[in-house]
Amino acid sequence: MKLGLHLGYWQKQPTDRFLELAQAAEKMGFDSVFTAEAYGSDCFTPLAAIAATTSKIRLCTGVMQLSARTPACAAMTAMTLDHLSNGRLCLGVGVSGPQVVEGWYGQQFKRPLERTREWLDIFQQVVAREAPVEFHGSQYNLPYQGPNNLGLGKPLKSITHPLRKKIPVFLGAEGPKNIALAAEKFDGWMPIFVSPYRLNIFDESLANKPDNFEINAMVNCIVNDNLEDAMYPGKMTMALYLGGMGARKDNFHKNLMGRMGFGDEAEKVQDLWYDGKHDEAIKAVPDALVDEISLLGPKERIRERLQDWKKSDVTTLMIGHRDHFETSIDTMEFLANELV
Repeated sequence: MKLGLHLGYWQKQPTDRFLELAQAAEKMGFDSVFTAEAYGSDCFTPLAAIAATTSKIRLCTGVMQLSARTPACAAMTAMTLDHLSNGRLCLGVGVSGPQVVEGWYGQQFKRPLERTREWLDIFQQVVAREAPVEFHGSQYNLPYQGPNNLGLGKPLKSITHPLRKKIPVFLGAEGPKNIALAAEKFDGWMPIFVSPYRLNIFDESLANKPDNFEINAMVNCIVNDNLEDAMYPGKMTMALYLGGMGARKDNFHKNLMGRMGFGDEAEKVQDLWYDGKHDEAIKAVPDALVDEISLLGPKERIRERLQDWKKSDVTTLMIGHRDHFETSIDTMEFLANELV
C-alpha cells in the first residue's frame, strides 16, 4: 500500500509551509502529493511550485473541477506541467456539485455522467496528439457549432508535443454510476469517504476495473491517546458535508452514507444542521462511521487498524495534513515507518 499526502485547497491564507510538507513527504518515501480546489485557490499553481522543488514524488490534482476548465484548457495545463515535472503528473478530476457549478462557474449542472464522459474523450484526444481534435457531443462541440457560429473554427492539434501520450486520470466519484464510469474509462478512483470494512457496497460498480486500477482513498489520520478528541475533527467534517454541502433533497454524501448503512443517522445530522443546531449535528455523527473511514487514536490502535486497510483493495492512503506543521510531520513519519 502506498502513501499520498493530500494538501487540500487553501483556506483564508495559503497552506503553511506546504512546499516543505511536500519535500518531507518525498524524502519519507511517499508515492504522491495531491492538491485540490473549491472556490478559492486553484489546484495547479501550488502543484507547479511543488514540481519545482521536488524530483520524484508523483504530482496529483485531487480534485480538479471539470467546470473550471474546458477539456482543451485542462489538457494544455496538464501537458505543460507534465513536461515541467518530467512526467510526474496524475490528474484527479470531479464534477463537483450544483452549488459550485451553477453558483461559482455559472454553468448548468446537467447530466454530469455524460459531461464527464465527453470531457475525458476530448482531454485524451488532445494529449495523445494523433490528429486534429473534432468532437460533437451533447455538452461539448469542437469546432463550435451553434448559435452565432461564425463558421471559421477548424479542428486543431496541439502545437506542443506531449511528453507522454497518456497522462493518468483519476475520477473523484460517490454515486454507483460514476464509480462504474471510473472503472470503465479512468485509471483510478478517488473516494472521499470509504471504509475498508464496507468496500463490498462498491463491488458491482467496480466489477470491470482493470488490474492496474488505482483506488486513492482519503483517510483522516489523527494520533491522539484520547480517541474522543481524535474523532472530533472527522465528526465536524462529516456534519458539514451532510448538512452544509449540497442541497437538502439532493446530497451526494448523504446518499453514500445511506448505502454504507448510516441512512437514518445521516438524516438526523442533516435535520439538526438545517435547524441551525450545528453542535448537536456534530455530536450526532456516529462514532462508528468516522472511526471506520479514518485512522484515529493511539499509535498502537492505528497500527492495528492499518492491517485492515492493507487487506482492502485500496492502493493509496491519502493522508491530509494537520493544522500545525510539526504535527503533520510527526504523523507522516509514523505512517511512513509503518507502510513505506
